[in-house]
Amino acid sequence: MDLAGVFDSNEDELDGDEEEHVKYVGDEEEQNGLQMTGLNLMDKTLAVRGARIAFSIWDVAGDNQFLDHVPIACKDAVAILYMFDLTSRCTLTNVIDWYERARKWNKTAIPILIGTKFDDFAQLPLEMQWTIVNEARAYARAMKATLFFSSATHNINVNKIFKFITAKLFNLPWTVERNLTVGEPIIDF
Repeated sequence: MDLAGVFDSNEDELDGDEEEHVKYVGDEEEQNGLQMTGLNLMDKTLAVRGARIAFSIWDVAGDNQFLDHVPIACKDAVAILYMFDLTSRCTLTNVIDWYERARKWNKTAIPILIGTKFDDFAQLPLEMQWTIVNEARAYARAMKATLFFSSATHNINVNKIFKFITAKLFNLPWTVERNLTVGEPIIDF
């Protein structure tokens, strides 16, 4: 099944986000497929109740120069992951534009808002964390999206994101609880 990932980064600096995104799909064996400037195709396989489920993840770089890749990535996607850097509020602000562009090409995909680099976010002052949590929750509500705070480096909520998508698509029970505690990895649905 196809997933589209619209990954937004601070356009003023390249901070290794592509490497961070690769961590979401797993080890080297699971990464393959198309690679072109601003667009990567990666695969991830999960085992659920004895069945193997394969995800094809279209990773669109967040820079505006790659907007032409949005239709190819989103057209047949069953879910669209809108990722932003929890330590950079401008990347959260940019999510709405990416959301609107992706929805032009696919109105039925499950929207998921993902705050990345939770490990770095947890080091921010509590007041800043509170502000970002509230903004992210407001954006997720506006998008009718489930919100996850994650860290690929420390494997925080990464597998839960894929399990959530699988449960949603196949009407399976999903037992993860909502977590709205500031300072912890947020899960809001």
